[in-house]
Amino acid sequence: MLFRRVLLALLAGIAVFLVPWTVYLGLTLPEHFDTSQWRVAWVGFDIVLLLCFAASVLLGMRRSRASVPMLAATAALLCCDAWFDVVLDWGGPDQWASLGTALVAEVPIALFLLWRARALLAGNARPRPLTMSDIAVRTNPNYQRLLRLMPATSAELRAQVPIDVPAALLTLTHAGYTRRTRDGRWHSLPQSTNEARPEDFPEEDRPKLAAYLDAKYDHEVRLMAWAAERRDTFDGWTAGSRAGIRLRYQDLKEFEAEYLELVHRYAARKPGPAEEARDLAVRFYAFPEPEPAELA
Repeated sequence: MLFRRVLLALLAGIAVFLVPWTVYLGLTLPEHFDTSQWRVAWVGFDIVLLLCFAASVLLGMRRSRASVPMLAATAALLCCDAWFDVVLDWGGPDQWASLGTALVAEVPIALFLLWRARALLAGNARPRPLTMSDIAVRTNPNYQRLLRLMPATSAELRAQVPIDVPAALLTLTHAGYTRRTRDGRWHSLPQSTNEARPEDFPEEDRPKLAAYLDAKYDHEVRLMAWAAERRDTFDGWTAGSRAGIRLRYQDLKEFEAEYLELVHRYAARKPGPAEEARDLAVRFYAFPEPEPAELA
């Protein structure tokens, strides 16, 4: 907490200092300036930009989290490149070429890189309200089996699931659970739904919602009991922690959002099947701490 306050104070102090410094430079710097290192400055800058692009490619191929700050740094350098190209060439024979390059290439590419960095940081799924279509998909064992078998072609799915696969895939696609890529393979899409509240559903759908939630939490309790009984049989394929923290409601929602971003980011790192990979059950629960007597 102290480090955060010191950092924020430092950043605020630098921002305040830059105001008079910028004014001073605006009043004292000459309109024209000759330098003997002009070529070194620009060639060196472009080498750094090239290395940033190359590093972004390598980190992206490895699906590393470090690709997020690298994409942001590359975007910042592109914006700097556009700024200095346009300003330094303004009034000269290359001003329109520099302006066109900035507007058509450098700035759009920088915005695209920032957008991708944000997407990688936040993940692909955004929390949305639970619907009756979600309940229909999640309570249908054939639909769930299809999703677990993906990515796969329609023929591969038909060979393993004895149902009308085209009709099932159409239903799953309309519900937002699947998509078909250009190679003909079907892929499951990440989903994140908010906790359902009965008052958000029509009266006639509330019994189905209640039955779904009862079955869902009963399954979760049995799953945790199963895992606890077999905790010594997973050969290290387990991870877990417990914590108690005091938060405001908004803090809890932000905590949950960051957790979902982390899950989605890791789920996207290895989208296809791999021999060394295993399906893992990952759960996150946060609830008010009970009184000791309530657990007795």
